[in-house]
Amino acid sequence: MPASAFPDELIIGFDRALRTLSGVAYASRPTPGAAVPPPELSAAERSHAAGLMRVNHTGEVCAQALYSAQSLITRDAALKAQYAAAATEEEDHLAWTRERLAELGSRASLLDPLWYAGAFAIGVVAGAAGDRANLGFVVETERQVEEHLTAHIDALPAADARSRAIVEQMRDDEARHGAAAQEAGALPLPWPVRRVMRGCADVMRALAYRI
Repeated sequence: MPASAFPDELIIGFDRALRTLSGVAYASRPTPGAAVPPPELSAAERSHAAGLMRVNHTGEVCAQALYSAQSLITRDAALKAQYAAAATEEEDHLAWTRERLAELGSRASLLDPLWYAGAFAIGVVAGAAGDRANLGFVVETERQVEEHLTAHIDALPAADARSRAIVEQMRDDEARHGAAAQEAGALPLPWPVRRVMRGCADVMRALAYRI
């Protein structure tokens, strides 16, 4: 990346961080399930659905940070474009989950600034390891996200078709992002790295569900 372009990249990244953490996210696609009538949920079901959607929203906060950091680090123009396209779809997810949280009478995680900072730092480290390792990180991240979204589809209240439609579309998009990174030449990550990633994700999910 030319030195003259780096300040522009930093400004774009800072703007993305501000929009992500302030809740200013815009979807380029209609919200899945928007035409479905609002479900009748008990207080316990509503609280559980909100907890799951808060976890999913936090995951999208982390996705914005990761793609921003990885795009900043790579010198490959094609990869920058690939990360930008994925980040746009992830911003759809961010807007959809925040909208659904509001419908459920809930809020985003209070720890989102912490999650964003941590994910950005991880993205920088992954990017510094080289493009193929960086792509391998994307593949493993998306694989784990796809796995937990599938679990959320099963865990959501049976009547909550609105949340389920959003999560199903998110899962389809994440699978595509992972496949695109694999096709771009991703290297498989060592088992210890994959295990640490899963452990960090488990902590995030447990805290974001409640806080």
